[in-house]
Amino acid sequence: MRSYLTLFSFAVLLLAASSCGQNAQTAQQAPPPTLVTTVQVHKQAVTGTDVYPATLVPLNEVEIRPQISGYITNIYVKDGEQVKKGQKLYEIDRSKYAASLEQTRALVQSAEANLARLKKDYERYQRLDQEDAIAKQTLDHAHTEVLNAEAQLSSAKAQMESATTDYQYSVLTAPFDGTVGISQVRLGSQVSPGQPLLNTLSSNDPMSLNFVINEREIPRFNRLLRAEDNPDSLFRIRFSDGSIYTQSGEFTTIDRAVGRQSGTINLRVNFPNPDAELIPGMTVNLLVMNEDIGEQILIPYKAVTEQMGEYFVYVVQADNTVKQQNVTLGTQIGEGIVVRNGLSDGDKIVITGIQKLREGAPIREQAAQ
Repeated sequence: MRSYLTLFSFAVLLLAASSCGQNAQTAQQAPPPTLVTTVQVHKQAVTGTDVYPATLVPLNEVEIRPQISGYITNIYVKDGEQVKKGQKLYEIDRSKYAASLEQTRALVQSAEANLARLKKDYERYQRLDQEDAIAKQTLDHAHTEVLNAEAQLSSAKAQMESATTDYQYSVLTAPFDGTVGISQVRLGSQVSPGQPLLNTLSSNDPMSLNFVINEREIPRFNRLLRAEDNPDSLFRIRFSDGSIYTQSGEFTTIDRAVGRQSGTINLRVNFPNPDAELIPGMTVNLLVMNEDIGEQILIPYKAVTEQMGEYFVYVVQADNTVKQQNVTLGTQIGEGIVVRNGLSDGDKIVITGIQKLREGAPIREQAAQ
C-alpha cells in the first residue's frame, strides 16, 4: 500500500512539473505588443482631381502651300504674326498669269462678238426662209455656225476661268483668323504646285485639348458630356511648371470608337485662349474633378498596404489589437489619400510599424507627432 501511494505521489509531482514547464515556455513564446504610431481619421474638405496627360491642338490648322509655279515676289507677314481672314500672306510673280488672264478675256470678247454676228445672220435667214426666199441648206448652215460659235464661247470662258483661278492663286491669303509660324521661304524662292511648304496657319481662340481615357471610364465621361449642371472648374489645365491655367474648359467631344489594339478612346475639351497663353503642341496635364469632392476621409498614404491588388489598413480595436480592414481608395492628395469605403469618421489606424503587424496582433501605440 505504501509503495502504491509513493508511486502515485511521484506521478503527481511529475505532472505538476511538466505543466509548469509548458506554462513557462508558452509565456516565453508570446510576442510582446508591437510599438506603432497611430492616428485618428476624420473627414476633411477636399477637391479630388484625376490627372490626364494631354496635348493642345488648334481647332483649325492649315498648311500654306503654292498652287502655281513661279518666284516669291512678296511676303506680307512677319514670322509669328496674328492675321485676319482674307489677309495677304504671300505673292507669287503675277506677270505671266495677268497676261494669260487678259488674253483669255480677249478671246471671250471675240467669241461673244462672233456669236452675236452669227445669231443675227441666223435670225435673218429664218425670216427669209418663212418667205421661201432662201435655200434650206443655207439656213441649216447658219444654224450650225451658231452652235459652233456657242461652243467656242464656252471654251473661251473656261480658259478665262482657269486663268482667273491661276491669277488669284498668285496671292495667298489667310482662310481664317489665326497665327502664322516661321516662314519656310524667302523672297525670290522658286515654288511649284504643292511645293514647298510656305508656312502654317493655326487658329488661336479657342484652343482644343486632346486626351485619352481607358474604355472603363467611358460611362463616367458620357455622363459628364450629357450633364447640364457641371461645375465651372470641372476641367482645368496644369502647365509643366506646376502653374494652373486661369480659364476652365468645356467638354465637347468623345471620339466615335475605341481603339481595337489600345482599348482607349480620344476625348476633346475646348479652352478659351484670349491671351494666347495656350500654344499648339504644348504637353500639359488635364485636371478633371472626380467624386472626391467635399467632406471626405483622408488618411496618410503610408498607412495603406497592398495585397493581390486589394488595399488594406490596420484599424486599432478596443482591446489594443489590430484588424486588417479592406478599403476603397480615391484621389491621392499630397501625402494623403481619400478613402471612399471601409473607414468611418473617428476610426484609429496604424501609420508606422505596419511591417510587423498581422491580423489580431497586440500593439502598444503612440500618437503621431
